[in-house]
Amino acid sequence: MFERLEEMKLRSQKIAEELAEPGIAADQSRFKALTKELASLSDVVEAYDEYTKIRNDLAELFALSEKDEDFRALAKDEIAELKARLEETEQKLKILLLPRDPNDDNNVVMEIRAGAGGDEAGLFGAELARMYKYYAESNRWKVEDLSSNVTELGGVKEMVFLIQGKGAYRKLKYESGVHRVQRVPATESQGRIHTSTVTVAVLPEVEDVEVNILDKDLKIDTFRSGGAGGQHVNKTESAIRITHLPTGIVVICEDERSQIKNREKAMKVLKSRLYDFYQTQKDKEYSETRRTQVGTGDRSERIRTYNFPQGRVTDHRIGLSLYSLDKFMEGDIEELLEALLLYEQTERLKATN
Repeated sequence: MFERLEEMKLRSQKIAEELAEPGIAADQSRFKALTKELASLSDVVEAYDEYTKIRNDLAELFALSEKDEDFRALAKDEIAELKARLEETEQKLKILLLPRDPNDDNNVVMEIRAGAGGDEAGLFGAELARMYKYYAESNRWKVEDLSSNVTELGGVKEMVFLIQGKGAYRKLKYESGVHRVQRVPATESQGRIHTSTVTVAVLPEVEDVEVNILDKDLKIDTFRSGGAGGQHVNKTESAIRITHLPTGIVVICEDERSQIKNREKAMKVLKSRLYDFYQTQKDKEYSETRRTQVGTGDRSERIRTYNFPQGRVTDHRIGLSLYSLDKFMEGDIEELLEALLLYEQTERLKATN
């Protein structure tokens, strides 16, 4: 492990030297590749430097303790603290050296669909979308709506939006699955608790080179938007429906008044859905590698329950309950996301031992 860490540190130093050379920015492709590689090494190198410093401090204390018995008694607590920090940092390094998901730094396409529960499912779907958007804003990530199908009560039958920010997929990828809500709906006159479901899909936004889409495989239809817009809706066929013939995947976008913009947004969603489709097929072939994951990522898997009467949110995959549902729905979801990530890393670490 330490040989590999030394190699990574040397590589980091070489990249930093190359980036400091005059004129490097002229080759934008090379400049971007080096900057990305340096960023991917920074956390590991920083943790390794910390580990090295702690180890050196410990060695110095041990050397002084051997020479001076009085000093040994004084340094006892400090030595114990440094030993604990050394062990903790070594564990951190082992986790950082685990193979990374190549999509971790990607932007995210989030799809939210109402499931069982009628109007209540749609209303909760809208609240989940708002929750994720609040969380994105707290990270200073950009949110762009791609398509939506709203209900008369202000809920959503389906909503698709893009979250742009470094590490967005790494943070949000475990949100895929069925989210269950238990509460008294606003439409319930007798105060009975209902259970509804919403399905969330989290897809990495992918580059053109990662998904090969042939023109002959696409069927593109235009139609008049069914949403609000007055006379414009009645006159212009700006809405786009793209069907990918080999897979049968259909994407509809009608949010923009421009047919060109709707087509661009629809293609973004299609690329992410196709990437997810082909990746899922690949994962089925290597199902053993998924045993250490937090759930399967399957959209039919119930992953979480939001119990409003008890003010509780429970993630069923790791058995964690938080009694701060109000704050959670306002986008304060970092604690649970970090717990999911830690669980995943710990399980993967166990599998390597």
